Amino acid sequence: MHFLSDSLQQYLTDHTENEPEYLAALSRETHMKVLQPRMITGHYQGRVLSMLSKIIMPQRILEIGTYTGYSALCLAEGLPHTGELHTIDINEELVDIQRKYFDRSGYSNQIKQHTGNALEIIPQLQMDFDLVFIDAEKKEYKRYLEVVLPKTRPGSIILSDNVLWSGKVVEPLDPSDKATKALLDYNKMLKEDPRIETVMLPVRDGLTLSRVRGS
Repeated sequence: MHFLSDSLQQYLTDHTENEPEYLAALSRETHMKVLQPRMITGHYQGRVLSMLSKIIMPQRILEIGTYTGYSALCLAEGLPHTGELHTIDINEELVDIQRKYFDRSGYSNQIKQHTGNALEIIPQLQMDFDLVFIDAEKKEYKRYLEVVLPKTRPGSIILSDNVLWSGKVVEPLDPSDKATKALLDYNKMLKEDPRIETVMLPVRDGLTLSRVRGS
């Protein structure tokens, strides 16, 4: 579902900072060679992620769901030279294309790839994160949040992607649609959880920004 007309969306993109050349190349290669290329973050949302990261200035970033690496590279733009980004994806077939463009960027040594189940990998990471981006299996969003929160501190930001799910969140629910039901439950959880404060943004397919409250 397009929430804005094509002409308005193009206007937004035209008046947004250009994407780096290597990200444009990554987008082209993803669309040519990888299944479900619509999953890529893309120019406009990528610049939103980049700007948020630059405002937050995180020392450590955690990304759940790497795909071909576009969003990781956008988020890495806000890292200081001593910072690092840990990104997790279950699909080992995408590791080479991720690394190809990580190496082409200026963030190669700062991006740490993890392949496997995020719910198993995250508890093993012995560090806290200032910025988290959740963009993987929708039916696991609530579990991702629970495993991530102990790895944050007051003021950490958690971004959740695809929270509008092509508009299905406001349509009659098909009882067999487990992904939409999971997102409806997750969105409700974000609004009601006293550990965080949340605002939902109509960016692309919906992007929720949650801030971890102080103790």
